[in-house]
Amino acid sequence: MIDSKHFNKIFEQSIFDYHITDDVNKTIINPYDEGILDFLLYKKNWIDTVQWHLEDIIREPSIDAKKALEIKRRIDKSNQERTDLVELIDDFFFNEFNNIKSNKNAFIATETPAWAIDRLSILNLKIYHMKEESEREDADKNHKNNCLNKLNILLQQKEDLTTAVNQLFENITKGNAVIRTYKQMKMYNDSNLNPVLRASLKKTD
Repeated sequence: MIDSKHFNKIFEQSIFDYHITDDVNKTIINPYDEGILDFLLYKKNWIDTVQWHLEDIIREPSIDAKKALEIKRRIDKSNQERTDLVELIDDFFFNEFNNIKSNKNAFIATETPAWAIDRLSILNLKIYHMKEESEREDADKNHKNNCLNKLNILLQQKEDLTTAVNQLFENITKGNAVIRTYKQMKMYNDSNLNPVLRASLKKTD
């Protein structure tokens, strides 16, 4: 189903499922069949959710340097997986809309559908955790009110972005918008493109 409201439900489910144990080492159990869009969206948000908590852990002031480096490496790997998955989701949409002919005056969208959906996934995470903060029993009234105000802003952002993503799909379907894929082409994880990695490999030869 190509509807951003449906995407939100999948993201909310993934976030809820993760927080049953709230464990960054928990293995994902994807409830959707592999190969369909819902499977990719659930997996995408699960990666985002685990990384959210890794970002919290690595900021512990007394964290051991070795542990911090391990987590930093894990976050780097997660970022690459996230990017790869977003591009897979875009491939789904490009195949879905492949036969649609663009109108003469069609505009070029500023971002691909999957990168817009990526922002929607993160927004759902922000909302979950800001709501959690606004209801903390050990927090004072001022903290709760500040978080509640931020939560209301995030909820409005979610509503707006949900609408905007659906409008993008509508424009694509009608031929009013052109989408193109520009791969992220990240260089730092590729030993052929990162001179530091390339030099390191030469030392081990």
